[in-house]
Amino acid sequence: MDKIGTLTNIMLIYMSGDAKRIQHFIKVHAFAKMLGVAEELETNTLFLLETAALVHDCGIKNGEKKYGKGHCTGKYQEQEGPQVARELLLKLHYDMAAIERVCYLVGHHHTYNDIDGIDYQLLVEADFLANFYEDSCSKDTIKNVVRRIFKTKTGIEMCKTMYGI
Repeated sequence: MDKIGTLTNIMLIYMSGDAKRIQHFIKVHAFAKMLGVAEELETNTLFLLETAALVHDCGIKNGEKKYGKGHCTGKYQEQEGPQVARELLLKLHYDMAAIERVCYLVGHHHTYNDIDGIDYQLLVEADFLANFYEDSCSKDTIKNVVRRIFKTKTGIEMCKTMYGI
């Protein structure tokens, strides 16, 4: 099995018992991969994007332990996630440059200003594509977020198609 498949299985175990969060990271990964392929990312960048998509919310477990269930905000996820991601990726023998980039993405995926790379942009877009549905967002909310945050042609078109905006 490749690293992405192995990491998926590790994340399933890590989030065991939390079907909602497992469903979420699986969807974000699928959207991220679709976006990355359509945007013709270089192989290593796509690999980093897929990795980050799988682990992007790994900080929720520790955040909920510290701040209480339902109180782990995006900022807390960004604080708690990088250390968990680092530990998971070290076990899979990711190289340090990959670990650092993925930890950066995990630590910033709820920060929408100063997005510094296509991997970061696509992770944010993939997360929103899943969250719009999961959070039952209105079409007006979706349009506003797309206008303010989405940058890629593929992400914008996918969102328009999915949500009829």
